[in-house]
Amino acid sequence: MRLLTHLRIVALLSSISLGCQSFHGPEQRIIRYLKGNIEPGERLVFTAPEERAVLDKLNAAFFRIPLFVIEFEKRLGRLPTLEDIASQFDFYGPEAADVVLSIMESDPRVPQFIQRDPETHELTGIDIALVQADERFNQALERTLIGWEGRAFPAISGTSFAGRETSIEDFENKTLLVYVWFTNCPPCVKIGPELVALQQHYSGERFSVLGLNADRVLKLEYDDVYRADYAKKIGINYTNLHLTPKVRAWLGNVNIFPTLFLVSPGGTILKHYVNYQSPEVLRTAVEDVLSLDAGE
Repeated sequence: MRLLTHLRIVALLSSISLGCQSFHGPEQRIIRYLKGNIEPGERLVFTAPEERAVLDKLNAAFFRIPLFVIEFEKRLGRLPTLEDIASQFDFYGPEAADVVLSIMESDPRVPQFIQRDPETHELTGIDIALVQADERFNQALERTLIGWEGRAFPAISGTSFAGRETSIEDFENKTLLVYVWFTNCPPCVKIGPELVALQQHYSGERFSVLGLNADRVLKLEYDDVYRADYAKKIGINYTNLHLTPKVRAWLGNVNIFPTLFLVSPGGTILKHYVNYQSPEVLRTAVEDVLSLDAGE
């Protein structure tokens, strides 16, 4: 199933000027066009490459949103807001999240997983049993909600930002904080400088942060030059690999960003965190592992 294929809207959006010159400009133009023109039962047609890229991104989000909502509620004890959804899927704002959810609700082939407030449009509930009963989601949901502490961390490998093939085996005998993130994710922007400080403070004590950047698997439009500038701006001082679909599947089909795994020198997952974590939480956890390791 493809998002929006039940709509027929033939548009050359390059001729529609909404005054948006931001990085998310094409997305904002398409979302606002859809908001004012979608008619259930018709087919959507976009032809320009930038328009197709936006639709690919929305299609990818379409199948991740139910899983994200369920995991978010399980981990954080509340339903995500439209702003939370926009942040996690790199939408330009809550308006985009609202429109995508509206399209999901209007598609007769999609079970009504979610409930929303008719005035605010915010989520009020999600039917987990209905998600589990749908074969498109049930296996991914099982991987999403799996318990991680005490499990072996997979033998991941990939290409680093510097273009080098890197494996987790390169960090043998080190405590690792594996950080799964994407560029400009708001909680990632907040936690990024704190991980830089953590790496600087503990890197001499058999510890390292290892980043797994999800831009490519999420089909985000950031390129290597943009990522390099981003890394330089916040002073990233630890290795970053490009997350692959295979590694993402091994890690439970990560749906909340950032997700962090604290891994012992022996390769066992000791802690599993989702969303932003304070410096105190991370520093205490790292110190506990390092002190235990030093005492052995």
